[in-house]
Amino acid sequence: MLTDYHVHLRVDDVASTPASAFFTPANAERYRAVAEERGIAELGVSEHVHRFRQALDVWEHPWWRRNAVDDLDEYCAFVREETDLKLGIEADFVAGREDRMASLIEAREWDYVIGSVHFIRDDAVDMEEYDIWRSGDADKVWARYFDTLGEAARTGMYDIIAHPDLVKVWGPDRPRPDGDLRRFYERAIEGMVDGDVAVEVSTAGLRKRAREIYPAPAFLELCLEAGLPVALSSDAHVPADVGRDYERALEVLAGLGVRELCVFAGRERRLEPIGAAG
Repeated sequence: MLTDYHVHLRVDDVASTPASAFFTPANAERYRAVAEERGIAELGVSEHVHRFRQALDVWEHPWWRRNAVDDLDEYCAFVREETDLKLGIEADFVAGREDRMASLIEAREWDYVIGSVHFIRDDAVDMEEYDIWRSGDADKVWARYFDTLGEAARTGMYDIIAHPDLVKVWGPDRPRPDGDLRRFYERAIEGMVDGDVAVEVSTAGLRKRAREIYPAPAFLELCLEAGLPVALSSDAHVPADVGRDYERALEVLAGLGVRELCVFAGRERRLEPIGAAG
């Protein structure tokens, strides 16, 4: 079994990607076709929560106000009624708004919910417009990021924690702390265990300035030692990126002795042996 659960049916530019043009059976089939070519049996869509108007009941950050143009229930109905994709959502963790996000999630029947940390308070780890890196203090940024990651996982709202070391996304364009980075990774592990989440192994980092799979091998090792299962994804925003660079991810997993991947349905998790669909 191979999976790709972290998939978006359009890129992040709201103006050029109206739902009417991208939430269509024909577009979903483009993703499905690439998945089949690459031996991926389980394909799911998990649009960003900030693309939906209902997300403004959770948080009114300027970025969310600018992007919240779609209807969440129409998205759910489209995926359920017009595609064969698993239905997911990528729901940001917003500290202090946990109850509101939980209400949004619990009101709908997902196959899985992906949790992500893009923002730490009003600053973002991966957007220049709200760049947390203005402080220039790498140790402080990394500590805050991994503390927040553990806090997000501990809420129990999420089935999968996405791109768990996203803080490295900028690669050499932002400072990286000196020394053994496990001192930061360890800050998140207890929360991830408490939340019983799957750790996402994502090839998206290879397409970013980081040029590394998420998470780093040392972080993944800590997750595995803690007993966390693995979910495999690409974070594709275009069909060509579905399952992209999986051969490299599978090498990493094999090297660490990982033989099973998480499969989800109705927010129930099971493990299946790794292997491409025939």
